[in-house]
Amino acid sequence: MNAANSAAVVVGVDGSEPALRAARLAAAEALRRHRPLRVVHGFIWPLLHVPVSPAPDAPPGGGLRHRAEELVAAAVAEAEATAPGLSISGEIIDGEAAAVLVGESPTAALIVLGDRGLGGFAALVVGSVAVQVAAYADCPVLVARGAERPDEPVLVAVDGSAASRLALEFAAEAAVARDAPLRAVRAYRHPGSTGPGDMQPLVYDEAQLHGEEDRLLAESLAGLTERHPRLRLTRQAVHGRTGAVLADASRSAQLLVVGGQGRGEVTGLLLGSVSQSVLHHAHCPVAVVRAPR
Repeated sequence: MNAANSAAVVVGVDGSEPALRAARLAAAEALRRHRPLRVVHGFIWPLLHVPVSPAPDAPPGGGLRHRAEELVAAAVAEAEATAPGLSISGEIIDGEAAAVLVGESPTAALIVLGDRGLGGFAALVVGSVAVQVAAYADCPVLVARGAERPDEPVLVAVDGSAASRLALEFAAEAAVARDAPLRAVRAYRHPGSTGPGDMQPLVYDEAQLHGEEDRLLAESLAGLTERHPRLRLTRQAVHGRTGAVLADASRSAQLLVVGGQGRGEVTGLLLGSVSQSVLHHAHCPVAVVRAPR
C-alpha cells in the first residue's frame, strides 16, 4: 500500500460527548475507506505553562496528562466497539486543538471532529474549533452533528464551481461506499444579470428559470455515473437561499457534502458563507471539501 492509500482518518477528541460521537463516526468512515484510524488529543496545558503531572502528595492517577490519556483511551475504546478489527492508535500532541488537527491534515485522508467540545459556549451551535479546522485543513473535514440516518441518501450541494466539483466527487465516493443514493441539489433564487451594469429582472418566468437551473445542474453532473458505475444519482433544482435549502434537505440525509467556497462567494475567504451556514444549521453530519492550497 502506498503512502497516499495508507493515510489515516484522524479524529480529534477532548472527552466530550460530541467527541465520542465523532470517534464512532470516524471509525465507521475509516472502515469503509480501508484506512487506519488515529485518535488525537490536542494537549494545550504545556503551552500555558501549567503543571501537567500530579503533585508529589497527590494520589496515583492524578494530573492533567493522565486525564488526557484517559480520554484518548475512552475514545479509542469507543472506536474499537464501533469497528472491531480496525487498526486504531491514540496520541496526545502538545498544542491547541484546532492547530493540532490542521497540522495533521496534510498527511490525513480525512479529519473528523465533533460540532462542539468541552470548551464550547452554550449559545454556539457549532464550536470554533470545527469552523477553524474546516477553514484551514488541507484535507476534507467531517463534522459530526445532527442525527444518524443510515437509510437516507448522501446529499451534495452543486453550483458549478471548482470547490463544488471536488465536493461532488467526494460525495459520489461516499455514497458508493455507503451503498446509498446520492442526491445532488442546486439552489437558486432569481435570474442573474446578463452583462456589466445590467439589473436583475423584476418579472420572470419561474418555470423557465427552473428548467434552466435544472439544465445547469445536469451539466455539472455529466460523466459522474460513468466514473462511478454503482452510483444511484438523483438531482433537484430548488428555489431558495442555498444555506436554508441545504439545511432543510439535510433533515432526510445521512451526510451533507459541501465545497469550502462556492460560486459567487467573496474571493479570499477560507470558508464560504454556505459552508459556515450548514455547519451551524444542518441536521446531519457535514463534510467540507476544499481545494488544496
